[in-house]
Amino acid sequence: MGKVAFVFPGQGSQHVGMGLAARDASPAAAEAFREADEALGLPLSGLIFEGPEEDMKLTRNTQPAVVATSIALYRALGETPDVAAGHSLGEYAAHVAAGTLAFADAIRTVRLRGKTMQEAVPVGEGAMAAVLKADRATVESACATAAEATGQVCEAVNYNGPGQIVIAGSTRAVAHAAEELKAARARVMPLPVSAPFHSSLMKPAEEKLAPVLRGLPSAAPAFPVYTNVDAAPVESAGAAIEALIRQVSRPVRWESTVRRMAEDGVSLFVEVGPGKVLTGLVGRIAKDAARVTVNGPDQFEAAREAIAAARRGEGS
Repeated sequence: MGKVAFVFPGQGSQHVGMGLAARDASPAAAEAFREADEALGLPLSGLIFEGPEEDMKLTRNTQPAVVATSIALYRALGETPDVAAGHSLGEYAAHVAAGTLAFADAIRTVRLRGKTMQEAVPVGEGAMAAVLKADRATVESACATAAEATGQVCEAVNYNGPGQIVIAGSTRAVAHAAEELKAARARVMPLPVSAPFHSSLMKPAEEKLAPVLRGLPSAAPAFPVYTNVDAAPVESAGAAIEALIRQVSRPVRWESTVRRMAEDGVSLFVEVGPGKVLTGLVGRIAKDAARVTVNGPDQFEAAREAIAAARRGEGS
């Protein structure tokens, strides 16, 4: 019998109108969006369903919007995983699903997370870029060279999958690394983000968020949640909170996380939330595992059938 993992996406998966079909089809999803609005004391769901796009892109709005949509879909699906994980921001949704954090607390916290991350580095002074077709050693070497040449921060911050790494840091240092990597025949794509997420430049945000997270009521997760920072499962409330704190200024080890989950017996990955980025990444990391995407009610039945089949030990 194979284990079923639910994986929750992070920032970048958002779009205006996400979750609307689920809200219309499911009272559980509608209630989740209502709870999110109530938690923030503002009409977050109106922004999610109607925009404008410019406001949705603001980090302080994006983060609660993505978590709210993921949890709405999770509740509407009505299935429970054996284990879970989330990419960056998605780790909060995983912990809400596992009962580690209350939904309202998570929504308020990720709004603060977005605000503190944006404030940590003035707009224009930080940058991120996706690097394709380069191995880890090449990327890390380019970052080190750029940091030494500029005297500024440049780090690998997202190890997303084979041949897909994201770098972040000071704008000048990231540009320097990009030139090094292009010379090494890598493909470099600047990312349209407003801060160098998961780099050491986020340490001020981590320090502001830490007392808030430590002050939240929390419980041991109902099922193991694999963390971004350690690529390993946490099973206690304290370990979960500390991993969320450390995550702010440290790399997302997504490739290692998925590999560890597969090694631990996961045969089906179910992406729950807007978009399908993680489904694609999982396909390149754990090629023998089955995977399904749940970003709307039209996919619920196929997901439920895949979950039942995995638990019967059918297929891969």
